[in-house]
Amino acid sequence: MTRQILIRPPEASFLHALGQQPGQPPIDLALARAQHRLLAAALAAAGCAVTELPAAAGHPDACFVQDIALLLPGLAILARPAEPTRQAEVALLRPHLPAGLAVSAIEAPATLEWGDVLRLGDTLYVGQSARSNAAGAAQVAAAVAPLGLRVELLPVPAGLHLLSGLNSLGRGPAGDGPREVVVAWPAYASLPQLANCDVIVVPAHEAPAANCLALGDTVLAPAGYPQTAAQIWQRGYRVLSVPLSEFAKADGGVTCLCILG
Repeated sequence: MTRQILIRPPEASFLHALGQQPGQPPIDLALARAQHRLLAAALAAAGCAVTELPAAAGHPDACFVQDIALLLPGLAILARPAEPTRQAEVALLRPHLPAGLAVSAIEAPATLEWGDVLRLGDTLYVGQSARSNAAGAAQVAAAVAPLGLRVELLPVPAGLHLLSGLNSLGRGPAGDGPREVVVAWPAYASLPQLANCDVIVVPAHEAPAANCLALGDTVLAPAGYPQTAAQIWQRGYRVLSVPLSEFAKADGGVTCLCILG
């Protein structure tokens, strides 16, 4: 079945995205737009049906759509971002949710951004970070229990979000391997929750490569990190490398830019 993907291009306010660090080079908006077009092409090449949402004028971080919604069979769960400047993105996204889904929303005082949520099997691990709290995790647990999913809290020892440093590629390209393959920063690699996983440890100098996206037998990864790409390839995946330097300046990567249907 064709995977449905929602993306949203950056617009002029992306120059003021939250994740930028003092002293780093400024975002090149023209390059960011070109890189986003390449991402859309790579998603299509991986066999996905890509829907590009309208650019969200005045919302610097709105291109990072993943934080705002999780789509599950029959259910969409909308986030409640911790940053006040991002909270309006929820209403912007809601009209674009696939028809026919029940919609649940995280409510105050909880905060939850989906960049802090990793699924391994039937468990959603909710990272406890500056962006997502225990109250948010409790509301997620209540929403997904009817689907047979459970929630566990997980510390975020490094990075903005849990998925900055830890992502799952599934059970191999055929989906039937004996162990789940995960890509992890060293700070995550020894977590007991990963004890039964095949862990690809990302070298410190290739840290952005942990933010990669598995789409069946294909993995989309940020360009420029050959050691991590080689380890993914050795597990049997096809690797499509996409330059995403301008999004990395805002602490974003491949997963951040996509909502998977």
